[in-house]
Amino acid sequence: MTTEDYKQVAPTLPKQPGVYRFLAKDDTILYVGKAKNLKNRLSSYFGSKKHQQNKTKALVKNAERFEYTIVETEQDALLLEATLIKKFQPRYNVMLKDGKSYTYICVKKERFPRVFITRRVFRDGSTYFGPYTSKYRIKIILDLIKTLFPLRTCTLPLSKSNIEKGKFKVCLEYHIKNCMGPCEGHEDEESYNTKIEQVKNMLKGNFGAVKQHFKGVMQAYAENLEFEKAQQLKEKLAAFEDYQGKSTVVSTSIRDLDVFYIATDEKKAYVNFLKVVNGAIMNTHTLELIKNLDDDEDDLLAFAIDELRKKFNSITSEIVLAKKITLLEKDISITVPRIGDKKKLLDLSEKNVKYFLLQQRKQEINNIKKETSAERILKTMKEDLQMDVLPFHIECFDNSNMQGSFPVSSCVVFKNAKPSKKDYRHFNIKTVEGPNDFASMEEVTYRRYSRLIREEQPLPNLIIVDGGKGQLSATMKIMRQLGIDQKITIIGIAKRLEEIFFPDDPIPLYINKKSETLKVIQHARNEAHRFAITFHRNQRSRNFTTTELTNIPGIGDKTAQKLLSHFGSVKKLKTALETEVIEVVGKVAARKVKGYFEEKG
Repeated sequence: MTTEDYKQVAPTLPKQPGVYRFLAKDDTILYVGKAKNLKNRLSSYFGSKKHQQNKTKALVKNAERFEYTIVETEQDALLLEATLIKKFQPRYNVMLKDGKSYTYICVKKERFPRVFITRRVFRDGSTYFGPYTSKYRIKIILDLIKTLFPLRTCTLPLSKSNIEKGKFKVCLEYHIKNCMGPCEGHEDEESYNTKIEQVKNMLKGNFGAVKQHFKGVMQAYAENLEFEKAQQLKEKLAAFEDYQGKSTVVSTSIRDLDVFYIATDEKKAYVNFLKVVNGAIMNTHTLELIKNLDDDEDDLLAFAIDELRKKFNSITSEIVLAKKITLLEKDISITVPRIGDKKKLLDLSEKNVKYFLLQQRKQEINNIKKETSAERILKTMKEDLQMDVLPFHIECFDNSNMQGSFPVSSCVVFKNAKPSKKDYRHFNIKTVEGPNDFASMEEVTYRRYSRLIREEQPLPNLIIVDGGKGQLSATMKIMRQLGIDQKITIIGIAKRLEEIFFPDDPIPLYINKKSETLKVIQHARNEAHRFAITFHRNQRSRNFTTTELTNIPGIGDKTAQKLLSHFGSVKKLKTALETEVIEVVGKVAARKVKGYFEEKG
């Protein structure tokens, strides 16, 4: 994906948290990344700052396009990123090798429930809170719970009969007041479960009353001049208030389902799809549909649901929609949520599809503006140059040589009034001896257009020759010989006064210096000159290396290149000491090189 491609979509990117995916031509996911600000993060791949890692350069080069999914928070972006990496294992991501999953707080379903950290979720009736991405945060929460509500940490089977029989003895946790001793009956089940309900409310985020309790305790500490304890409790409260109890990306309260939301405009409909497996979003996609005049939104949504479920091999029996509709599949349960995790997933799908629709509208407006600008320029050129057609395809030629040596020529191509660099061509002059611009122009134009005719490729609408009447006449000679002189408009531009010459017309055309027509012609002429000069320098350097050093008996291309890379030029090599040359290529080669230059004097 090029920087130019990115610039076209950059104005439409959101500045919200989310996950982005770089995709190859075959839609294989190459890389998954998270971002606090999607626009800023994606801009870092295509900005003026050079990438430090070769892996990043290769990623941008091999990516055909990118997609993104908006989420509510940076934590959600982290969780969705981890889910997608584990599922698709993109080649440019660092693989997750520890096999770890998300971290949860479990309230175990048992008599005198325990509260502990786990990475595994079992459908055994226990209550799970999370997932958590910060070890510091989860330790603060558990420490806070432990301080406020002394709970057991042992795994003893505290059945009523076992306690009555006195099978267990209190442990150290009881003596240091971290546990109230239910194993010996020092705490009854009802009061213990009351504490568990308070713990659940805190983990759900319902801790308004608890906050008042904290403030009262802190005030008491302060009045007793126990400022250190008050500060510790304040820090724990701040960390707990920062805790986010739920994620719309991963949830333990739901299992497998599909979420769909549709947004439409006058011409198209867009359907966003979220595939949820075991409570985690595993796939996101937005389908674009072309609307007919009589298409109903519900019918479009039903069609899209069927297509997306087939594409992503979804077999779940439950889907989440904003309203009830009639589906092609009859054995599917439709849920229209009003609150809860499913409603949050539906809101997330709505947010993504509406932003996608907004992005498409902005992109269409930008494309219309660009097309309008190019069309205006081409119409102006058609009128100024008295052409029969718009010059969508322009080709410009320039020659370059140094006193007749290393003669080359270039052909640059403009399409829709802009350079098409992939179509640029350069030529080594093969049949011309000495500095002869006219003959060189004849050779390259014949080679260029005889090949286009032979391969049945489209001819340009306009040919620009860098030069005056002489170069233009040489080009016209070839055009008549090939029989295409009446099919193409051909002009020459003289550098001195920027005069435009036409075939068989001795009087040049002078175009206003501020005219868009002259600017395009000058741009093409300058590009052709730059391209020719660059190619000429490369040829001259290559030939210079060959004639000067590889002519020495026993010196090959690799040795010659090594010498030039070290000394920078043949001139510096001539003045170098033999000991310096020996360090680069060894004694034998060094003697041959120094002997050659000594013989030349």
